[in-house]
This record gives sequence, structure tokens and C-alpha cells, in this order.
Amino acid sequence: AIIANRIVPVTLEFMDNFTIRAVEDYAHVGLPVDAAALLLIEVDGHPAQVEEDAARVEELCRRMGAMGIRVAQDAQERDKVWEARRAALSALSRIKPTTVLEDATVPRSKIPAMIRSIDEIGRTFHLTIGTFGHAGDGNLHPTILTDRRDKEEWTRVEQAIDAIFDRALALGGTLSGEHGIGTAKSKYMEKETSRATILYSRRIKAALDPKNILNPGKIIGE
Repeated sequence: AIIANRIVPVTLEFMDNFTIRAVEDYAHVGLPVDAAALLLIEVDGHPAQVEEDAARVEELCRRMGAMGIRVAQDAQERDKVWEARRAALSALSRIKPTTVLEDATVPRSKIPAMIRSIDEIGRTFHLTIGTFGHAGDGNLHPTILTDRRDKEEWTRVEQAIDAIFDRALALGGTLSGEHGIGTAKSKYMEKETSRATILYSRRIKAALDPKNILNPGKIIGE
């Protein structure tokens, strides 16, 4: 609703309830632990424009059913709020020995559906998942908390990752919003593109790098 009303925040961040509680337990910054989710919104520009945009954002949030709105009154309070967002991964990482941070991205309009799906996937595979990310571009970080040494649980983690990516793609999203594909996600590439695209890319790689000396063994070079 915010961006649809032609207000483009400099930052628009999201945390689900599990992440909110983890961050509050870790950083003690006064987050609303009873909230289902939290949006951190920052606008910038000329002081008069900032004041106007902030008022419109607050109005839109109330109209959309926000249970509470807190506006930073000075730079110190603002920094304290952003400290909470920056602490998200650290807070979650304390909970279990292994942290699996993913990078599924969906259209902004599909964020609620994706969050619900992640919660359902966590329940289905009996896993703890905290989600935070960049709501402004739909870039979500479902973070699975597990123990890599537990082979049975790790099998469920891999199944959950498959399900998360399948759902993101089904909602018109992509495998990665900012972290890239790398080797970890290479097996999912055909789901987003096609087998033909992968083969075509490998032929281009072979033509340009016949001795396979440029980044060997990575994705299309396999």
C-alpha cells in the first residue's frame, strides 16, 4: 500500500513474530513481541517532504490494520530501532548450532502468501524457521535453525528448502534476490529457467573457455 501510493521508503524491512521475539531477547530494544509481524520503515529527503511522507505512511499503516505504530523522535531512537533489524541474524543464530539462511524473493504483493507458506513448511517438516528481509523488493530470508549433525533433521531441512523455493517460484518469484546462486542453489536452476537454457549456457562457456580454467566446476561449467 505504501509504494502503491507513490511513497518509496529508503528502507522497508520485515520481521516475523519468531524473529521479533528472538531479537528482543537478544538486544532488548523494546520490540512488540505480541505482534504477528513488524515493518521498519524509513523515509528521507527534504525535511518538509519527510514529515509529509511519514504522516502518510502512518495513515496508511493504520488504515491497513497495524496494531501499533512507533515513530522515532530523534536519531538516537532511530538508531536503536535499526539496531534491532541488524541484530536479526545474530539473534536467530544463537538458538541452534546451525543456521541456514536462504534468499527466496517474490513480488511485493505475494509477500503475505509467501510468509504463510514458510510458516506452513516449518510446521510440515517440524523445523524452526524465522523470517526477516527487505519488504520493499520482496527479498525474504527464511532462516532455518537446526543442527547439521542431526542427519534425520538435516534431511527435513533439505526438503524444506526445496519446498520454499518451489513456493517462491510458484508465486512468480526467483531463487535469489541478492545473495546469488553459487553452488548451493545450482541444482534448482532448471526449475527457474529450463534444461535447454542450462545446456545453451554450458555451450557458450565451452566455446569461450575450452580448457575450463575460468571458475571450473561451477554451475554451467559442470
